[in-house]
Amino acid sequence: MHKTKDLNNKRYIQIGLKIAYYRKMNGMTQEQLAESIGISPGYLSQVETPTFVQPISLKTLFAIADLFQVPPAKFLEFDE
Repeated sequence: MHKTKDLNNKRYIQIGLKIAYYRKMNGMTQEQLAESIGISPGYLSQVETPTFVQPISLKTLFAIADLFQVPPAKFLEFDE
């Protein structure tokens, strides 16, 4: 059970790093991205911070993927 939690935490961190990557590639600030998809900048900051585990909903993930015009699966390709 603990091993699954650790693995999921690593996955959430990787998702956050990928969100930050696509955001920066598109020249957006955290505030701009958050406003575009209807979440708070503070929440987005937590999602993107690699030292902080912040789960993200599929609704939010889909909104980000749609905004950046990338398949949602791109955020779920993990380096195990």
